[in-house]
Amino acid sequence: MNGWIGRVLRVDLSRSDYTVDDLDPDIAADYIGGRGLGVKVMYEEVDPKVDPLSPENKLIFATGPLTGTSAPSGGRYMVISKGPLTGAIAYSNVGGYFGPELKFAGYDMIIFEGKAPNPVYLSINNDEVEIRPAEHLWGKNTSETEDIIKAEIGDKWKAMETHIASIGPAGEKLAKVAAIMSDKHRAAARSGIGAVMGSKNLKAIAARGTRAVTVADGGGFKEAVMATLEKVKKDPLTSEFLPTYGTLNQQYPVNRLGACPTRNFQTGFFEGVANTNSRVLRAKFLIRNRGCFACPIHCGRVTRTSDPEFEGAGEGPEYESCTQLGPNCGIDNLAAILKANYLCNQLGMDTISVGVTIACAMELYEKGYLKEEEVGYQLNFGNAKAMVELVEKMGLRQDFGDVLAEGGYRLAERYGHPELFMGVKKQELPAYHVQALQGAGIEFATSTSGAAHTHAGVYMWEIDGTLDPRATEGKAALCVKLQNQWAAIDACGLCEFVPLAVPELEDLVPMLEAATGIGYTAKSMALAGERIWNVERLFNLAAGLTAKDDTLPKRLLEQPMPTGKAEGQVSRLYEMLPEYYQLRGWDENGVPTQEKLAQLGLK
Repeated sequence: MNGWIGRVLRVDLSRSDYTVDDLDPDIAADYIGGRGLGVKVMYEEVDPKVDPLSPENKLIFATGPLTGTSAPSGGRYMVISKGPLTGAIAYSNVGGYFGPELKFAGYDMIIFEGKAPNPVYLSINNDEVEIRPAEHLWGKNTSETEDIIKAEIGDKWKAMETHIASIGPAGEKLAKVAAIMSDKHRAAARSGIGAVMGSKNLKAIAARGTRAVTVADGGGFKEAVMATLEKVKKDPLTSEFLPTYGTLNQQYPVNRLGACPTRNFQTGFFEGVANTNSRVLRAKFLIRNRGCFACPIHCGRVTRTSDPEFEGAGEGPEYESCTQLGPNCGIDNLAAILKANYLCNQLGMDTISVGVTIACAMELYEKGYLKEEEVGYQLNFGNAKAMVELVEKMGLRQDFGDVLAEGGYRLAERYGHPELFMGVKKQELPAYHVQALQGAGIEFATSTSGAAHTHAGVYMWEIDGTLDPRATEGKAALCVKLQNQWAAIDACGLCEFVPLAVPELEDLVPMLEAATGIGYTAKSMALAGERIWNVERLFNLAAGLTAKDDTLPKRLLEQPMPTGKAEGQVSRLYEMLPEYYQLRGWDENGVPTQEKLAQLGLK
C-alpha cells in the first residue's frame, strides 16, 4: 500500500500478547485513516453501551495516509475510544512526532484491548514489540515518564529518535478530565480519554522506526505538497499571525465580538484581556516557537514564568487553555495561567475541561451553593492562587480536587445546580461564547464527541468577518459541510490549521491522491468524511444518546447576554437544528434514514 503502511498492531493487555494484522485496503479507501479507521473499529468491535473504564472498551491510536509524509503539518494522529466523561464516542487529534514515528515503525494503527494485571508500557522498535513493566513509572508525571523511558534505552541517538505518548497521575487515577500527552506537551485531551488508558494499566507507548512512508506518485506528490505549502505561506493567518503570536492571537478579536467566555460564561467580554493576550505572552514569557512534524507554521509557544508564586516552564498556553483558565475563571494573571497550563500537561489533563470545571465551582461558591470549608479556601472568581492549587489537586485527586476531577457536569449535579454546567453531552464548552457566535452554537451542540472546537470551525468564519456572527441563515449548511471536511482531514493525518489556508477539499485532494493512488476526488473525500460522521452518530445512538443531547446550556439559550457587543443575544440553536437534521439526511429525531445509510454504504 502507498500512503498507508498496511499493518495494524493489536495488543491484548490482559494476555500480555499482540498480533499484527493486515489493513483492509477497501476499508482504508472508504474511511481514509486516523479518525475514520478508529471509529470504524469502535462501531464494529465495541458494544456502545460498554462502561468506558472497563476492559471491554478499546483504545485506538490511528494515523492517516499523510501522517509521516512531507505534506504540510502531516504529523497528526488520532486517539479513539468511548469517553468516560461523556459516554459518547471520543476522538482527539494530536500533533508532535509520535504519529509519524508509529508509521516509521511500520504500523498505521494500534488497537489496545483488555487490561494489564499490573502497570505496563508498550515499546515498539520497528518489528520489536514488547509489553514492559511500568511499576517504576506509575505515579510519575508525563515529563518524568518520557525522561525515564528514554534513559532506559541506553543509546542516546535511539533515545532521541524515540517518541512517547503517556498519561500522568490524572489518567492513572481515572480522572474524567484526563488526557494523553505526546512529546510532553501535545495532548489528546478531550472526553477523559487519558482515563481509558489508565483503566487499562497502560502508562505509555514508546515508538521508534526506520521505515519510510511510500507514496504512489513521487513527482505528483512533491508538486501537490509545494502547491499547498505556497498557499499556507501566503495566507496571513498561517504565515504571519500564528507563527508570530500563536493561537492566543484570537483572544483580542473574540473579546471584541463579546464572545470571550467570562466567569463561567456569564458574559462574553473580559475587561482584563490586556493582561492575558498574545502580545503580553510574547513580550514577557516567550522563549521560542515550536512546531510539530513537517510543520511550516510553528504555532507552539515554549514559555517560562519566573514569578516566585507561579514559577515554571513548558509549552503553551494555547488560546483555549488561556481563556478557560483565565477569563472564564475571572483571572487576568498570565503567570498563574501559564503555571496552571504546565501542571495540566505534566499531570495529564484537558485544559478546557479543567478551566470550565473550576469556573463552575467558582460560580457555585459565589452563589453560596459551595462552602469554603468544603474547598479549603475561598474560591471566588479572580482567585489565581486557588485556581492553580485546584489544578494540581485535580490531577492528583486530592481533597476537593477529587470532586473536580469528575468534570463540570458531575460537579454541578452534585450540588443540585446542573444549570451552572457549561457544556454539551457532559463535555465542557470550548472558549467561544455561542450567544455571540450563532454558528458556534450549532457546531458545538451537534458535535458527536461533545462540545469541541476542532470538528468544523464555523466560528472562524464568524470571527474573521466572513459571516455575520449574529445571523443563523446558512450556518446549518456550513456546519454540515465543514464537519464532513474536517472529519476527512482528521482521517488524512493533517493539522486542522492547513484548511484555514486551503479551505476547499479540491485543493487537498492532489496530495491524498498522489500519496495513495486510489482515485480520490473532492466528492469521494467529502463522502468519506460524511461516512465517518454518521458512524459516530450511530455509535452514540446505540450508546443511548438522543436528539435531546444536541443542545446547549439553558443559560445560553434563554438568558440574554448582559454586556458587550453581543448584549441582549441568546443562542438561536433551535432555528438551525431542524435544517441541520434535514441536510444530514436524518429524521426529526436525529436518526440517520435508511436512504442516507444506503448512500454511505452503511448498514
